[in-house]
Amino acid sequence: MNFLKAEWKNLALFNYEVNREVLEKYVPAGTEIDLWNNKCYVSLVGFMFKNTKVLGLKVPFHINFEEVNLRFYVKRFENGEWKRGVVFIKEIVPKKAITFIANTLYQEHYETQEMRHEVVENVGTKTFIYQWKNYKNWNTIHLETRKDCKEIEVDSEAEFITEHYFGYTKINEKTTFEYEVTHPRWEQLEVLKHHVDIDFENTYGIEFRLLQTQKPTSVFLAKGSKITVKNKRKLEFLNVLEHEMLI
Repeated sequence: MNFLKAEWKNLALFNYEVNREVLEKYVPAGTEIDLWNNKCYVSLVGFMFKNTKVLGLKVPFHINFEEVNLRFYVKRFENGEWKRGVVFIKEIVPKKAITFIANTLYQEHYETQEMRHEVVENVGTKTFIYQWKNYKNWNTIHLETRKDCKEIEVDSEAEFITEHYFGYTKINEKTTFEYEVTHPRWEQLEVLKHHVDIDFENTYGIEFRLLQTQKPTSVFLAKGSKITVKNKRKLEFLNVLEHEMLI
């Protein structure tokens, strides 16, 4: 059954290489960190939710809204193949009801902040801006792109960042929630300029203070598409000691 249907539009993806030890405590049971060319990434992602339906219903005043999240990449081996997914450090939205539903039903890490966005159409370019207010200060994601869409190349870094189709949530050391996200392959707009002005420590915690002065390894703007989020699945795993006792 589908939990949510919507459109994800104009995804601004700022990707940072970090030491994998920074992320180990966030890794859900049954998954492992997914690397690209032996690089461990976290991504700051700003985008728009459009035409949102929860359990088939449109909730008034909660249909179109911004989201900014910080995420990293994991994979899980099941039935002879790898499932590639993401884990969210924090997801910021402007609607308290969205935060309540996501945190209650999916035990995600949503937070409600005042937000705003802007898309500026220029002669040959587009400008995308996402902002949220934290401790009375505005944090800003800003990038400028060409208008023409192009395909995301197979086996490219952009493909790695955008082609993860599962979400994983760490409930405790033994329990993980898994949910599938479906969407067609996305196109991208070439990024010409980009800028972030973000208080990473106050927004995401002291372990992510390192991003304050770090330049992103790459920046992409994905056009987005209609998406579907399926209902969660609960996964439970034995810890090492319990596994050894059974053997």
